[in-house]
Amino acid sequence: MAVVVLAVLLCISCWVSLYSILCGLNGSRSYEWNCRLVTLAHGILAVCITGYIGYVDGPWPFTYPGTKNTPLQISAMVVSLGYFIFDMAWCVYFRTEGPVMLAHHTMSILGILLTLWLGESGIESCAVLFGSEITNPLLQARWFLKQTGRYGTRLGDVVDVLFVLLFVLMRVFVGGTMLYCELISPRPRFFIKCGGVAMYALSWVFMVDIVRFARRKSRSWRRPKPDQLETVAANGHEGKKE
Repeated sequence: MAVVVLAVLLCISCWVSLYSILCGLNGSRSYEWNCRLVTLAHGILAVCITGYIGYVDGPWPFTYPGTKNTPLQISAMVVSLGYFIFDMAWCVYFRTEGPVMLAHHTMSILGILLTLWLGESGIESCAVLFGSEITNPLLQARWFLKQTGRYGTRLGDVVDVLFVLLFVLMRVFVGGTMLYCELISPRPRFFIKCGGVAMYALSWVFMVDIVRFARRKSRSWRRPKPDQLETVAANGHEGKKE
């Protein structure tokens, strides 16, 4: 366990170092711009690693929940745990997030810590990471398009549609199937099952916001578009989401 703790501290240092380097390279950009670049990097890395774990390395999370953690699963969780701790500290310091996103980060941190401590159910944690982070690049692309004044273009519409469809597919349908397999299996421990229920419930909280956004977006498409593109938000502090 001491090795895992050291690995987590190392990962936190790596994410902080990456953020510091980006702030140095992009001095003209805001702190949130550089933090979102870190978020994007973590999202891509997490999806690649957990996707490989689920589809290649195994075991299949829908069939074998509650199995012992593998070295690759532990590595994926350690990397993401380091990121979530960094991002949680950043969000609290800059006060950019509301209670829902802070609750998401808190549950993610506690869930990974519990999985590492128990030494099992790593495949479910990796599956949750994959489903959560696969929409992350699209969400960050949406924010960057807004900041550069390109959100009102056709590209912005494509990003929005893909984000909504992927969110509904992964968080609601695939996530619901994963939760069902978790609950009916005798292998996962009770606390792990409770964590799965909590994360799925939180997905529905996000889903309410997604539905509201989709309704607003569909109404805007039915109205004639203005000649000028949507201007960049004046404060530039739209909440970071995953």
